[in-house]
Amino acid sequence: MSVVKINLVSMPEDKRELFESRFRGRAGAVETTDGFEWFELLRPVTGTDQYLVYTRWASEEAYQAWQSGQDFDRTHSGGGDTLAPAASGSHVWHFEVIEQAAAAEKQGGGVGGGI
Repeated sequence: MSVVKINLVSMPEDKRELFESRFRGRAGAVETTDGFEWFELLRPVTGTDQYLVYTRWASEEAYQAWQSGQDFDRTHSGGGDTLAPAASGSHVWHFEVIEQAAAAEKQGGGVGGGI
């Protein structure tokens, strides 16, 4: 069964643009990793300063292999003032997927499904 990792990242208002631009620049950094299934970066709208970084993996082992690998280190390391961390803190939630649903495919035929 798939596992989900949600990283809650506290982000001061003045660092949001930098944080988001780093994620735009990460394109392809995780997508080719064995066991990777999905990624979303969720921007807070109201009630919090925390971004949610949502990743879904085929297994805990796939996630752990990525986290302990060079790709993780390369995308999460600092590197001087221009690459210093933008976040003021973060915390990871861990979940197992026990049920899921996707949008149903819509059949043609107009209103009422046709006769």
